[in-house]
Amino acid sequence: MSTPLSGPGPAQQVPGREPVGSGLPRSSGTARNHAPITVTGLLVKVVLLGLVAGIAIWAAFPLIEAEKWAGLALLAVTTAGLFYLYLTRRHVPAKYLVPGTLFLIAFQVFPVLYTASTAFTNFGDGHRGSKDDAVVAIQTASVKQVPGSTEYALSIATTGDPATGPLVFLVTDPATGVVSVGDAEGLRRLDPADVTVAPGGKVTAADGYTVLNFGQAGARSQEITDLIVPTAGGAIRSTGLTRAYEGKAMRAYDAGCDCVRDAESGRIWTADESSGAFVAADGERLAQGWKVNVGIDNFARVLTEPAISGPFFGTLVWNFAFAIGSTGLTFLLGMGIALALHSPRMRGTNLYRVLLILPYAMPSFAMLLVWRDMFNTDFGLINNLFGLGVDWFGQDWSARAAVLLVQLWLGYPYMFLVTTGALQAIPRELTEATSVDGASPWQSFRAVVLPLLLVALSPLLIASFAYNFNNINAIWLTTEGGPFPADNPTNGATDLLITYTYRLAFGAQGAEFGMAAAVSIFIFAIVATVSAISFRRTRKQEEVYS
Repeated sequence: MSTPLSGPGPAQQVPGREPVGSGLPRSSGTARNHAPITVTGLLVKVVLLGLVAGIAIWAAFPLIEAEKWAGLALLAVTTAGLFYLYLTRRHVPAKYLVPGTLFLIAFQVFPVLYTASTAFTNFGDGHRGSKDDAVVAIQTASVKQVPGSTEYALSIATTGDPATGPLVFLVTDPATGVVSVGDAEGLRRLDPADVTVAPGGKVTAADGYTVLNFGQAGARSQEITDLIVPTAGGAIRSTGLTRAYEGKAMRAYDAGCDCVRDAESGRIWTADESSGAFVAADGERLAQGWKVNVGIDNFARVLTEPAISGPFFGTLVWNFAFAIGSTGLTFLLGMGIALALHSPRMRGTNLYRVLLILPYAMPSFAMLLVWRDMFNTDFGLINNLFGLGVDWFGQDWSARAAVLLVQLWLGYPYMFLVTTGALQAIPRELTEATSVDGASPWQSFRAVVLPLLLVALSPLLIASFAYNFNNINAIWLTTEGGPFPADNPTNGATDLLITYTYRLAFGAQGAEFGMAAAVSIFIFAIVATVSAISFRRTRKQEEVYS
């Protein structure tokens, strides 16, 4: 027998050689799996990793100063992990996932966790710092000038802009001639070579500081009066713009009884660790307290304290009505317009679409202010155009109707656009088939078009509900939450929970960040629950029509 004189076939391969005609490059190692590194790519990598290293070094110093060793260790591990990940050719999927994950943690997870932790404290005005900070504030606030108090020549200065920068006192000791700079942190001596002192001890110039003239200082006289510089013997306060004195604190902390004693009246305020305040026997509290953990007290107050729970539940009902009304009305109007323009008998649809989406192209904050003026009782366009005399923002229900009308105008273009897109994805054969079967246009819409629209648009409707539930601009820029009842200036008829929370956190009665954080947790839980239930129903709907 003779052997065929032919080479290896397509499925054959000579040992140690690559298939002939395979077109594969003759390369080995990991070079087959990785594209070559370009100069631009290398430069970008060096710049970004250098930026990461710079941020890590910048963040390390405050952590070291505060002795936050756990945070420092986490920072070091994270930085080392990023360098390992981007300096090796392994873990390619992680190179794309890690940046997004870090941003998610920094801008979503961490704020939520911080808000949740704040909700369990009494953090707010009068309870911002530690107990030691409260003691210092109490003592410095009680400083009075007594016979024999040292008096200083005073100059007002700043390290920034004369109109807005932080103020400091430049004082000259009359006995020694030593010049010192003082602020809320205390008194520090200045090098004589860095200051210029006029006859009489007044500082006219100092390196690193801008000395204010009488006009500039007079414009900030209240800030100067409020500035207190703590010292070992009491505190320095100003008497006018050119003189200061070192007074004696009338109230002092006694560690033995863990209390504050008033030297003039003999009154005693004992520390109450549960509330973070010094409390007298008759229940009087000193204004300066400290931050403590209060457990679920803030949540309990929201649900049980009549002064808070009443406004909270009333606001919650209106909040649901506003979110559902804003979402539902804009969807109905937008869908109706989209259906009208989707009809093949319509002409000039492109022109109509351009005109109808104009509200969507306008800045919402500017349009809210315009609508606020249009609803003005005396000179607003609405009343003048229709010959009305309605005090739109003066009555509860008219104010609520006004904000819903504004939301309808601002929101329907978005619903019109998304509904138009969803309608174009529905085959016309489906509606034509129902017509052949004898269904009316309404029956065809209800049985075919609407269910398919809801399958496509339900996630957008849920997102719109969540947005409107916390739509602070819609209320704050039109009614500011009003009208307000005479007996409760903190909660108005059009307030949403978010505006109510904002007023709690930054209201004129004093900030209550802990209470505001507790209300924020309730808002988060409500929106998350409604969204979860809605998405579950949406999935069931998709299964039916898929």
